[in-house]
Amino acid sequence: MDVEIRRSKRRQKTIEIRLKGDRIEVLAPADIPDRDLEAHIARFRSRVERRRSRDDSHLEQRAMRLNMKYLGGAVSWKSISYSDRMDKRYGSCTPSEGTIRISSRLKGMPVWVEDYVIVHELAHMIEPNHGPRFRSLVNRYPLAERARGFLMAMDMCRRKTMQS
Repeated sequence: MDVEIRRSKRRQKTIEIRLKGDRIEVLAPADIPDRDLEAHIARFRSRVERRRSRDDSHLEQRAMRLNMKYLGGAVSWKSISYSDRMDKRYGSCTPSEGTIRISSRLKGMPVWVEDYVIVHELAHMIEPNHGPRFRSLVNRYPLAERARGFLMAMDMCRRKTMQS
């Protein structure tokens, strides 16, 4: 990945690093030493590469762990995979076929948010609707409410971007 560093005399303390396509953009104070900046860039690059390395085997491992930890190992499935075709939903499942699909968009989100979506879909394998029993299963995941808020915020940002 190419790195573009923009230094500013107006920026006093903070460093902002973000991914723009396949390029890392760094906004930094003018007087920060290069070695300090390189350490920040290396940590960011590592985080981005970990997110990009998520694949279907990653999902399978996460689902097995989450199933045991929060659902007592009650769920079985035939396949769990990422889907590039999911633009509106974050996950879906077909209990009769034992398949779970997770939106590829989650690869760029924190793992705890992806874990919530996996738990949500695993719970659907037990309870098909969003009733009290389903909510009880999903809420066993301790970050469920926080993840729902995160996803709601992502949807709001996405809608604003689409309207612009």
